[in-house]
Formats: sequence, C-alpha cells, structure tokens
Amino acid sequence: MNSYQILWKKSAVKELQKLPPDIACSIFSIISDLSAEPRPHNCKKLISLANHYRMRVGDYRVVYRVEDEILVIEIIRIGHRKDVYR
Repeated sequence: MNSYQILWKKSAVKELQKLPPDIACSIFSIISDLSAEPRPHNCKKLISLANHYRMRVGDYRVVYRVEDEILVIEIIRIGHRKDVYR
C-alpha cells in the first residue's frame, strides 16, 4: 500500500503553532500517522463536505480532506471543539 502525502493549509499551520506545545505535539503525531492510514477508526466523515473527515484529539479537532486518486491528505483546520466548525 502506498503512503499518502500530507499537505498543510497555511491557516492550519498557524492554528497548530498557537496551541500549547504538548497538545501540538500529540496532534502532529496523529496527523503524521494519517499518511499510512488516512481513515483511522476514530475519524468521522463530515456529511456536509465530500471527502472531508475530522479527528478528535482531546478537546481539539483536526479537519482534513482525503484525495485517494492522487494519494494526498490536506490538513484544513485545527482548533478547539467549541469553534473549529465556525
């Protein structure tokens, strides 16, 4: 099985940098694991958007898009669960 390339939106990188270092580390580690398994058991498909998923990391959410044809995962948003979907 081929591994997926992970691309980051600039806004997602900024959101990750604003988080406390311990939380940012655990989120980055989980995102790195997506290259091998883009749809782990704890991800949920977003109904409103095609090919978009979210993962829970404590009180934070990672929203990402999977492009199976070109083996790309794009990290779109990272934020606290109370305001990540706004």
